[in-house]
Amino acid sequence: MASRLPPLNPLRAFEATARRGAVSAAARELNVTHGAVSHQIRALEESLGTTLFERNGKRLKLTPQGALLLPAVTNAFSEIAAATALMKQPETRGDITISCVPALLSLWLLPRLNTFTDQFPGVKVTLIASNDPQHLRSLDTDVSLLYGDGNWPDCWTRLWSNLRLFPVASPTLLNSRPLRSVRDLADHALFHGDDGREWNTWLAAADAIDMPRDRQHFMSDARLSTEAALYGQGIALGDNITASNLIARGELVVPFDLSVPANDAFYVACRQALRQSPIVKVFIDWLFAALEETLPEPQASARLHLRGRGGRSADAYRATTTPAKRLIPTSPPRKTRA
Repeated sequence: MASRLPPLNPLRAFEATARRGAVSAAARELNVTHGAVSHQIRALEESLGTTLFERNGKRLKLTPQGALLLPAVTNAFSEIAAATALMKQPETRGDITISCVPALLSLWLLPRLNTFTDQFPGVKVTLIASNDPQHLRSLDTDVSLLYGDGNWPDCWTRLWSNLRLFPVASPTLLNSRPLRSVRDLADHALFHGDDGREWNTWLAAADAIDMPRDRQHFMSDARLSTEAALYGQGIALGDNITASNLIARGELVVPFDLSVPANDAFYVACRQALRQSPIVKVFIDWLFAALEETLPEPQASARLHLRGRGGRSADAYRATTTPAKRLIPTSPPRKTRA
């Protein structure tokens, strides 16, 4: 292998010259003379038996052979630089305390936490199930994953993920009581992880806002409503993040091909002073990397296609009885998906 490699110093001179577009600029970058860079390039061309640059005026242009060589050389030097940086980086050690939306913590973060702790064995993690923004003010909390509008003054905040909502159900339940159309939801208990507005939004999009809803149960957060659906006790609204694992494993199914955007989104936030802390930085970087591996929005398992408001749909419920009562919150609205 080594005998087939061109000399490395000439390769450095070639890469710098090609990237900077001039021998003089490459010489300044490499802290050598103009003549040294020119000599290294000629030596590389002689070694390869080909011309790498077209020399017309002051600015150089790559020949087809040079253009073929440059990406491989650039990638090789980039990988060497990255590996060297990792070798010099001290091991990340210490404690980190994370507050997280309960549903996101139980259904998304915990199933993936080992990939973080395996990568950073020197970090001890403390997890708090909460969607309370007051954790951002607490000196005992380092990072918060919150569901909301992202408006938390004086804090570093970054959008982590938008959400889409759709009904989810246990396949066992649907085997005994199928959902052949949206009207069949009237035969099931509906579980709410909020004050009822999320289901109202979805049913309105399905042209079924007046569907009778005799059995409805309200939970303090979306984790509980999802778990109730998991146990086959009724239908809940899942989302493309927290329900992804359960759907991928077949423990929940998506009976309708209709989703609606959630009112708010998931955000990562922390105190400004902590953003550049090594432990906080590696955890936030891991969060976004892990999100990229999360499944896309699940497709409907039963392939029941529902059109939105204004569209024609044979599956959408048309009220033929007395309209259902609209849900009116008796307390101040609270954030959903918590």
